[in-house]
Amino acid sequence: MKFSNTELNDFESNGQYLNFKGHSIFYRTIGEGECLFLLHGYPFNSFDWSLVIPKLSINRKIILLDFLGMGFSDKPQNHSYSFEEYAEIVNEVAKHLNVTEAEILAHDLAVSVVQEMLSSPEKNSFKIRSVAFMNGGLFTDVYKPRLIQRLLSQTPSGIGKFLSKRMSRKSVETSLFRVFGPNTQPNERWLDIFWEILNFKDGKSIAYLIGRLVFAKVRYQNRWIHSMKTTPIPFCYICGPIDPNSGRHMANRFAEILPSKSIYFLSERIGHWPQIESPEEVISAYYQFINGLKESNETRK
Repeated sequence: MKFSNTELNDFESNGQYLNFKGHSIFYRTIGEGECLFLLHGYPFNSFDWSLVIPKLSINRKIILLDFLGMGFSDKPQNHSYSFEEYAEIVNEVAKHLNVTEAEILAHDLAVSVVQEMLSSPEKNSFKIRSVAFMNGGLFTDVYKPRLIQRLLSQTPSGIGKFLSKRMSRKSVETSLFRVFGPNTQPNERWLDIFWEILNFKDGKSIAYLIGRLVFAKVRYQNRWIHSMKTTPIPFCYICGPIDPNSGRHMANRFAEILPSKSIYFLSERIGHWPQIESPEEVISAYYQFINGLKESNETRK
């Protein structure tokens, strides 16, 4: 057994691994039907989606993967992590599974990976049918990083490395409590899971390297925003409003920049991890988006 938590063992044992440039990437498929990528955020992994998978997989083939440096995938210590590489990993998994087209639901850091994919359509190995962004830093001017992110990733690399290795469970939990909604705080089970995932393959020690991507986004912004304004791919924003990082203020900026795109607000007290805090609402919002696209397409016919 790799984990003390049996749920994590079951989740991992039902997946597979793909070799990506000498690194092992975890992926898993669940269900049959049209393909839907569920792309996770920082700093955990695809297990974040476990509560929405049972219903979303009833009529879809769910594709999960763990980005390099996180979750069950390899966590190289001396590596230059990038959005371009993460986009390449999504495409490699798609090619490996012979995916020709798929929907995407992306959370947190993954929204930036998908922005990169929208900005480089010629590099994509499959047709993106639609995208639902959820609680992620789409626009850097209004994104509000957590203190732990700043300490790990805006300090000199030596300090970031030092702090990552010595980061305590209490400090991680304190950070999580601040971004979950007040009535949907992670319980002891979830805190145990988060801590195990973070420490697997010594992942905690490189948290600062991936965290730096949050602050690297500034140089991508013009290109990414241009692609969002011009792409023919339909997309929306699903928002846990009370999220201090990417909540209502991010949705408001989304509405300003992309007024024709839909925003689905969840209950007022839902925070940064809606798929854990209120999975039923996430499922409902996602189907509202997808069904709206189908109705729109039928009307055009």
